[in-house]
Amino acid sequence: MIEVGDEVEVVKDGKTYRGIVMPHHAFSEKNILIIKLPNGYNIGINLKGCKIRIIKKGRKKERKMGEIPYDEKKPTVALIGTGGTIASYVDYETGAVHPASTAEELAFAMPEIFDICNIEAKILFQKLSENIKPKDWQKMAREAAKYLNEGKPVVIAHGTDTMTYSSAALAFMLKNLNGAVVFVGSQRSSDRPSSDAFINLMAATKVALTDIGEVVIVMHSSISSNGCFIHRATKVRKMHSSRRDAFVSINARPIGLINEDKIEFYGEYRKRSKGKVKAKTKLNENVALIHYYPGMKREDFEKMIDGKDGIVIAGTGLGHVGEHLIPAIKNLTRKGIPVVITTQCLYGRVNLNVYSTGRKLIKAGVIEGEDMLPEVAWIKLMWVLANEKDVEKAMRENIAGEISPRLEIDAKNFI
Repeated sequence: MIEVGDEVEVVKDGKTYRGIVMPHHAFSEKNILIIKLPNGYNIGINLKGCKIRIIKKGRKKERKMGEIPYDEKKPTVALIGTGGTIASYVDYETGAVHPASTAEELAFAMPEIFDICNIEAKILFQKLSENIKPKDWQKMAREAAKYLNEGKPVVIAHGTDTMTYSSAALAFMLKNLNGAVVFVGSQRSSDRPSSDAFINLMAATKVALTDIGEVVIVMHSSISSNGCFIHRATKVRKMHSSRRDAFVSINARPIGLINEDKIEFYGEYRKRSKGKVKAKTKLNENVALIHYYPGMKREDFEKMIDGKDGIVIAGTGLGHVGEHLIPAIKNLTRKGIPVVITTQCLYGRVNLNVYSTGRKLIKAGVIEGEDMLPEVAWIKLMWVLANEKDVEKAMRENIAGEISPRLEIDAKNFI
């Protein structure tokens, strides 16, 4: 009887395949045999008309982690797992990838890290990043502050789809950073030859040990395995669904590049402060993020803004919406509800003084979002409403590097 972990030879339609039998997943049919080929890739083979020969039976054994090593001569880094592709390990008996469910599994996912530092690991929760909510940002911020106040810089393993949201939220929540908070993920799982998990996590850990006092994201700098960019949390966006270099700094250069043991900083960054980190985690989640499109009906717009405490609009070009929406916007600002205008162009900044529509928006009382990414302005407004008295003043201030004093577009950063 064929079992998961067995090495088999399969003959199908005159072709011979050899590999390790993998477990079925939620989307594989029962008549499909999944095997991992010697090159590391998985294939599915329809069992109809197949000849299968067992070459070697797989051995069943429990995964043993052992005790996490500790060397008093090395610094300690806190590794927080929240889910995602990177917070997983490979079962080398079957080649299957499993999510790390204990601190030991998370720590031993990349045991080479123990060569450079001690690891204090914790699974905070196990979530696909699309399922992460603002309350999870608050948990991450409180946990990061706790470790930082123990003298341990923090690496947060996170799914890539919404990692920029979480990192931006922590950038606003964490005050007086006395160490680095480094978000890291992987675009490809650790069972694939092209996985970026190992390089990203090693680079993130090394960045955590520098004098950076900011929340940053560390991910591949190119499709090759030749380094990782250090991105400021409030200036980065995932710009490709699958490429390893999917993360790009927008309207700013990356803070730096890490290549093996060498870190090159491109410009200024906030350095570690002294004293205690404070986590100001209050959020007003009753804020809408609206992407304007041509022909948006006023009644639809009014439904989206009804009952909201704040609005962020991703407008066209320099920050425009159809003039037919301006009366509804004016009604909001008269009631004291802040409306922030950003641009869906991403590159460049809002300027409402150029065209008549923009000037009308200024008269309607909107707040120009400068060069903030729409989602960053949305998170910032949630935080500002809950923590600051003068909302308009706070939204115009550069709190966590979200507003660039001038544009620094590097053509190499375009994908």
